Order: sequence, then structure tokens, then C-alpha cells
Amino acid sequence: MAHTVQHLNGGRHLARKFVLGRSLRTSSKRKTTQLKQLLTSPELTFLMEAHSGLSARIVQEAGFAGIWGSGLSISAQLGIRDSNEASWTQILEVAEFMADATDIPVLLDADTGYGNFNNARRLVHKLEDRGIAGCCIEDKCFPKTNSLLDGRQQPLADTEEFALKIKACKDHQQDPDFCVVARTEAFIAGWGLQEALTRAEAYRNAGADAVLIHSKKSDPSDIEAFMSQWGNKCPVVIVPTKYYLTPTERFKELGISTVIWANHNLRASIIAMQNVCGQIMAQQSLANIESKVASVTEIFRLQQDHELKAAENCYLPKK
Repeated sequence: MAHTVQHLNGGRHLARKFVLGRSLRTSSKRKTTQLKQLLTSPELTFLMEAHSGLSARIVQEAGFAGIWGSGLSISAQLGIRDSNEASWTQILEVAEFMADATDIPVLLDADTGYGNFNNARRLVHKLEDRGIAGCCIEDKCFPKTNSLLDGRQQPLADTEEFALKIKACKDHQQDPDFCVVARTEAFIAGWGLQEALTRAEAYRNAGADAVLIHSKKSDPSDIEAFMSQWGNKCPVVIVPTKYYLTPTERFKELGISTVIWANHNLRASIIAMQNVCGQIMAQQSLANIESKVASVTEIFRLQQDHELKAAENCYLPKK
């Protein structure tokens, strides 16, 4: 009996240390609160792209304070296009694994909200249930077209209708710190500065926690023009995938709130897999590959196999 009591007490101690393979949060703050503080911080903050539970954990271990759940990357790792070919429930499932694997907040790239205001507000409810800290919704029409595709039309939603979609999301969230970022694609669609300002102001008035201003120019001129007129009305998020040569210090000078590094983990993994597959195919051997790839032991570490081993000691009967 004494052994059993000691065994059960050990189990309770383990439960305090771990939850289903996850370390308990390093911060007592809710993930939603963490994300809101990132967006509203006077310092420039960063979100790094992830597209799976494993990549999300790697982002956290690298030291990032938040994760961008990229729609492009999630769809690509599923082998499909970034054109709403994956259902919102399939995206939600991936995002849930990302949230479960980490202690830092995930801002999910939620495309257009997967429909009208009713779909979007239901999405917010489901994201809250699964521990996602916020969503970014863009003012395009469903199904969306990826912003960086060349020669494609990028039709935008009606400004008032989209603003009301943002309002519906904010009105129906349960956690007051859940973040809804409104993304305007005015520059992407070929509209000018005034359209971007008008849309951003409408979305701010609808309750958006931040606005994301997107551009595919190779220089930051669109962003500079917007920030010169915006007046710090609410936090501004950018995605400098195309204007990557711009010094980060420039974003600080402009008063940008948050920078999203949007797809680089996916792109890095593609190059690595192509190189490994090509070399193994050519050489029909692993001899020159093994030292260039992660060890199986490292995979086990990232999967937190040590927690399962400790849990087995507590929860499986001793022979």
C-alpha cells in the first residue's frame, strides 16, 4: 500500500510538471494575453512561421515569442494550393497541434474567415476552444488567391461588409484578449494609399486589435506611405517577404508593431528535403547523408519522449 501511495503521489507530481507531453507554460499569462501584449508593445516584435506541431516547437526553442500559423505553409505541407482547398476544419486541426506543442501564442492566418460573418465568428469560437491566441482575416473574396502570385486578379471584399465581419468576430469572442488582426490587401490588389487608409480605418473602428498592411513591392514604399498617414491609430503588422532587404531598423523607425517572417521554415525544409532526396537517389546510400541530418534522438527529444517515459513510470503498474 505504501508503495502504491508513493507511486500515486509521484504521478501527481509528474502531472504538475507535464501535461500530455507539454511543459507547463513558462508564463502564467494566457496565450491570448501574450499575443495582445506583443501587438501593443512599444518595442518591435516578431512572429515566426510554423506549419506543424514540430515546426512550432522549433520556433519556440529558437526564442521567438509568438508563432505565425501561415496559410500558405499549412496548405503547402498538405500538398495543396493556398486557395482554400483545405477546409477550415483541416486548418484548425493543424493549428491545434501547433498550440498543443508550444507555450507561446499562435496567430493563425485565417484567410477570409472561410466565408461570411457567420463562418468567421464561428471560427473564432473554435479557435478559442483550441487555445489559438488570435486570427488574421484578410479583405479578399472567398476562395482567396495568394497575395504573391503574379498575374492573378485579387478581388477585394466590400469594405463595409468586411468591417462588419471583423465586428462579428470581436462581438462573439469569449476571451477579451483574443486578437483579431484585420489584413487589407489594397496594395496587393493594385489600389492606392487612400484605399488602404480607408479600409484600415474602417476595420479599426470595427474593433480590430491590429491592421496588417501587405505589399509585394521589393521596397517598403507602400508601408512607408501608409505609416506616414496612419498616425499610430492602432498597431500595424507587416510581412516583408518581398522587401526583405529593408533593414529591420527601418521598421522600428516607421513605428511598426509586429513583423511576420511568413514562410521561411517551409521554404528551408523544401530545399533540405530536395537535396537529401536527390543525393540518396544518386548515390543509393546513406553514408554521406547521415552527418547532415538531424539524429533520430533529436526527433525523440522534440517529441518530448522523455515525458512519456516518466509518465510510464508513474502510470503503468510495476512488475
